[in-house]
Amino acid sequence: MRFLPRPLRSLLFLALIASPATAAAPAAEKRVLLIAGTVSHGPGAHEHNAGVLLLQKCLAGVPGLRAEVSLNGWPKDPAALAAVDAVILYCDGGVKHLALADNRLGVLSALARRGVGIGCIHYAVEPTKEQGQAEFLDWIGGAFETDWSVNPHWDAHFKSLPVHPVTRGVQPFTIRDEWYFNMRFKPGMTGVTPLLVAIPDASTVSRPDGRHSGNPAVRALVARGEATVVAWAHERPDGGRGFGFTGAHYHANWGHDDFRRLVLNAILWLAKVEVPAGGVASRVTPEDLAANLDPKPPAKAKAAKKAP
Repeated sequence: MRFLPRPLRSLLFLALIASPATAAAPAAEKRVLLIAGTVSHGPGAHEHNAGVLLLQKCLAGVPGLRAEVSLNGWPKDPAALAAVDAVILYCDGGVKHLALADNRLGVLSALARRGVGIGCIHYAVEPTKEQGQAEFLDWIGGAFETDWSVNPHWDAHFKSLPVHPVTRGVQPFTIRDEWYFNMRFKPGMTGVTPLLVAIPDASTVSRPDGRHSGNPAVRALVARGEATVVAWAHERPDGGRGFGFTGAHYHANWGHDDFRRLVLNAILWLAKVEVPAGGVASRVTPEDLAANLDPKPPAKAKAAKKAP
């Protein structure tokens, strides 16, 4: 350029900075953090570490998205949460919920206030009524409430799905899981969109009443043949997003394309990444499902039958 006359050099410079190739900056990469709980139920159940690693692998090819994981609990380095666009929790709940320790509810509330998406998978949708429920209703729109919600294992038939970015490419399907239902939602379901809805059968109330197993309200719901919500999306008044998914007790269910696609789509949606028209494409092999499983002694399998 230095050999051109000064007027021509100026014109060439102006043309370069005005061209679309140089004027359009690439979109900032969105970052999601998938937090896995510690070792829990017996082999093949509540495989939190293997589950988040599998989801991370499935998201690896998504343009504009970087998925990171925190294994075996809450990240030890606070910087891991410093610049996230979405946080997904997959862990045990109740009094053992990893979000209830220290000031983590405060940390997550601060993230939510700045628009960070928050998603909870399976037991992670259950805080306690005394600690966490108010925050969960704000963040994701719903929560498991003891003596109200229940956690039976049953075959849920999802015969239709609503039009929503999270359901793109997801076809109606049937799958057995520990689908929690009769969840506690925000009054009037404000901002909540049901994504997976099914009618629980009589087997879901075959256990005696208990904090997780049954109560009069649930028995009446099942007797009426009423449909119930087991996965949902939430749009917060501040523009942030939330997602609740009560399935994924069984690690093998990540091998089901529609089951998996709905959760992958939700992760993009939480981070405000455009969900492809056909949903997130991914492939999971038997080898993928067998990878990264927690070492669990056989005795854990017996204990798992008694655990919620």
